[in-house]
Amino acid sequence: MTGPIPPLAPTVRLRHGAQMPRLGFGTYPLDDTEAEHAVATAVENGYRLIDTAALYGNEIGVGRGMRGGGVARDELFVTSKLTKGQQGAGTRRAVEESCARLGTDHLDLYLIHWPDPVQDAYVETFRTLADLMGEGTLKAVGVSNFKPHHLDRVIETTGVVPDVNQIQLSPYHTRDAARAHHEKLGIVTEAWSPLGRDGTVFAEEPVRRAAERHGRTPAQIVLRWHVQQGIVPVPKSGHSERMRENLDVFGFELTEAELDEISGLDRGEASADDSDVIAH
Repeated sequence: MTGPIPPLAPTVRLRHGAQMPRLGFGTYPLDDTEAEHAVATAVENGYRLIDTAALYGNEIGVGRGMRGGGVARDELFVTSKLTKGQQGAGTRRAVEESCARLGTDHLDLYLIHWPDPVQDAYVETFRTLADLMGEGTLKAVGVSNFKPHHLDRVIETTGVVPDVNQIQLSPYHTRDAARAHHEKLGIVTEAWSPLGRDGTVFAEEPVRRAAERHGRTPAQIVLRWHVQQGIVPVPKSGHSERMRENLDVFGFELTEAELDEISGLDRGEASADDSDVIAH
């Protein structure tokens, strides 16, 4: 490994009290073997938020990587998610199985991966997650890919506000309306695919200009765009040096003009995956 390990990411306090790092490490689409190596390397490089899901099929490898990273379990913030087939009556068992695969007695954050409104079990599912939080198995509970109307129904029915909503979010999908709704409710916005899906955002003129001006990589500029707006990104990389670069985004600031120019790359809400149609 080359270069110094960056400082640990600062944290944000979630509404139910957990302290969540403001930048994490994503593990999709790694298999168990790849996840074990990548997670151990990420932890060694200073990551403390690790994001996985039952759908990814790599929780066993993630758990091994957590234990191989050289830090105590209570220093890590581990997130997993349940699939649409585990919603409803299968929720409690889904959490137990995720914990078993990860080799932990609790999860710091557990999410409903997709609302799947056709199945119409997400409210019952979230109610069970809230119960598990009360029992101490979960430190925080949240959702992923939920639209404002999904969130409102959950809150109105259960009386519990999710800690986090993890959504598709990048300069190409700024999701302004969703983020405003989250802020109003006190929900932290977390971003999947924060660097986009194909790397083309790195070649965009506002990103390249900012990278040159600040002496940073385009990826660092995009991740700084996230964290400076209060978004928690979870990028993935298999390369140790890139992991360090991705985490090293808390020592500089973009100007308001730079933030606005990068946000101007937005392709509109219709370009994001539609969670009223898609479910996993």
